Parts: sequence; structure tokens; C-alpha cells
Amino acid sequence: MIAIYPGSFDPITLGHLDVIERGCRLFEQVIVVVFQNPNKKPLFPVQQRIEQIRRSTQHLPNLEVDSFDGLTVTYARMRQANVLLRGLRVVSDFEMELQMAHTNKTLAEDIETIFLATSTEHSFLSSSVVKEIARFGGPVDHLVPQAVAIDIYQCYAKTPIASAPTAAELPSPMEVPRTDHPKETPPV
Repeated sequence: MIAIYPGSFDPITLGHLDVIERGCRLFEQVIVVVFQNPNKKPLFPVQQRIEQIRRSTQHLPNLEVDSFDGLTVTYARMRQANVLLRGLRVVSDFEMELQMAHTNKTLAEDIETIFLATSTEHSFLSSSVVKEIARFGGPVDHLVPQAVAIDIYQCYAKTPIASAPTAAELPSPMEVPRTDHPKETPPV
């Protein structure tokens, strides 16, 4: 059975990778399909996202990466796929994903949507969160595959690659000195 895992993957995160790896254990073949989302301004062009996914998934022999501009169900039919694979992080994802699944069912009732709950450690993670952290110079190497982190650091050029802090190098919240000391009230 062939499963399609569609998304914009801008960039691919460890949460995406978790769903991909688990999907590869469940299905004979998984095809990760990079779609261009017309409502978003991408950080990386489609071809670069495809290469990032390929580099991050070399260890998965039953995985293919492709791109398509059109309806997901159209692509699934072209590839004779029976399943659309989707990841769910939080309850708010469910409403949108369920609406999309119902819509796809009206377009192709022979194609099923299967939801995988994202692993707990990645439940907060989204491509948007990664981009926001990187935009302000924060470390993202603990959120995305290493090669993708390098691409992100180069793209934003806020943190030089050689000195980009890793999550382990950042001080814990308990170690950060407070700068919001209450001001002393002047004597009357």
C-alpha cells in the first residue's frame, strides 16, 4: 500500500521526520510530496525543500520525495496511492485536518486519510515556530535535521554558523540574570 504525506515542509522539522519514519514502518511505500502553499511566503524554494527532505531521510529505503502543484487527491490517483498520511500535533490541528479529510473524501472516496499523533516531544513544533526562532537568532538545531539547521542559519544570516548556539549551550531560565528588577520608589 502506498501512502502520500503532503505538506509544504518549509522547513522539514523533527516532527515531520517522526511522522515520516513511522509512516515508513506502516506502509510499503511513503511518498513525501512538497506542495507550494499559495497563502505562505516560503523560506526555501520547492527544489531546496526536496533536497533537504532527501538528505534527512536517506536511511529510509521505502521513501520517495516529489513535488506537485495541484490537488493532493489528484497526485494520489496519479501514483495509485490509497492513503493520505497526516500528522496531528495539538487539538487545534484536528479541526482543520478533519475538514481537509472530509473535503478530500468528497473528491476521492477511495482514498483514506490516516492521522498519526505526533510524538509528545514534538507536539509544539511547527515550521512556523522554527522560522520565528531563527529569525530572531535563536538555535534551531534541536528542532530540525542538522543539514536543514545549517541552511536556515545561512538563510537568516543572523547567527554565523560557526558560533550558532545549540540548545545545550543556552543558559537555562534559572541561570539567566533578571533585568526586570522593580524600580526603587524615590523618597517623598
